[in-house]
Amino acid sequence: MARAATPATPLRQQAAMAGLLLPARHAGISLPADVRLMQATANTVLALVVLGLLAAGLQRLALAPLFNIQAIRIAGDVSRNSESTIRANAAPRLAGSFLTLDLQQARAAFEAVPWVRHAVVQRVWPGRLAVQLEEHQPVALWLGSDGNDRLVNSHGEVFEANIGDVEDDSLPRLQGPEGSAAAMLAMLQRLGPLLGGGNDGDLTLLALSDRGSWRATLGKGAVIELGRGTDDAVIERTQRFMQTLPRVDARYRRPLASADLRHVDGFAVRLRGVTTSEPVLPARQK
Repeated sequence: MARAATPATPLRQQAAMAGLLLPARHAGISLPADVRLMQATANTVLALVVLGLLAAGLQRLALAPLFNIQAIRIAGDVSRNSESTIRANAAPRLAGSFLTLDLQQARAAFEAVPWVRHAVVQRVWPGRLAVQLEEHQPVALWLGSDGNDRLVNSHGEVFEANIGDVEDDSLPRLQGPEGSAAAMLAMLQRLGPLLGGGNDGDLTLLALSDRGSWRATLGKGAVIELGRGTDDAVIERTQRFMQTLPRVDARYRRPLASADLRHVDGFAVRLRGVTTSEPVLPARQK
């Protein structure tokens, strides 16, 4: 007996009868907006959870004993501090492992050590730090207005250090407004050779007033008012004065007490034991 032909069954009904469900895109049916939003939110949360787990795992791995800083190698200028002293001062300020250490903070930790001017810190696998140090080279003593004396390095920078550690106790002194150390050091280096060639001693104190007037004090106490102006103008006045001073020495044979170079047409000089001022006469009675 022949069976009647079964009419064609739609594709989705056949899939349902077979226990299968095709994706909505194949059926031409889109999901509601709230369902799509829930799916997107769930996917986002899942991705964040996975990333968080990965980050936590990496952080735990970075803090594992395997990545501890095992050694610090120090090179460069270490004449003022021993390597053990540098490590003892800087190591407590180092935070993190070999992988998580902030190199900028590590550099600041080493530069906080007395006498250290500049530090370069690098990672060296496995577990080591290579530190290259540059120390301050003191060239002058800075007399602070607050009474706190500090040191000036060869770059014209004022820095804090134990002045008693300086072997040279004859460093010239600088006294001036805050922030003027570099300019004063440059002037000191130009004036020193000029004023150090006489019989009154080397330049021991260079002062700069708030109004920009220079004053030099020599080793035997002579004070020279150099006046204001550009550096070149002050140097030119000083050169003319030093060329004239030998004639004054030869004539009076007295040590210099003070000099004033601020006059337009000459210099005012005072010698020890000799006065160049005229006596003040009493006024005539009428």
